[in-house]
Amino acid sequence: QVQLVESGGGLTQPGGSLRLSCAASGFTFSNYYMSWVRQAPGKGPEWVSGISIGGGMKDYTDSVKGRFTISRDNRKNTLSLQMNSLKPEDTALYYCARGRANSIDLRGQGTQVTVSS
Repeated sequence: QVQLVESGGGLTQPGGSLRLSCAASGFTFSNYYMSWVRQAPGKGPEWVSGISIGGGMKDYTDSVKGRFTISRDNRKNTLSLQMNSLKPEDTALYYCARGRANSIDLRGQGTQVTVSS
């Protein structure tokens, strides 16, 4: 079964950190560019970060540069997002997604991240 399953979300205070993980199965993970996408309440999806097949190239939307770090382990078929210095505006449902920002063809169910004091 082709699927992506996220974990690691939760509630944290502003300035806090969370690490999201995504387990991929049912396809050759190492053949795909992978992304994280988020959707805040009442807003459309926002691409957050992406990583190349081998992990050598990492892309970020401007609002998370310097705070978030994407990584992948092709041996374990996992994708991660380390989020530091979290802000209330980072509150959203975060999705692991297969593909680049304009060509996503698979995403998981999402994990909720809430940043609030």
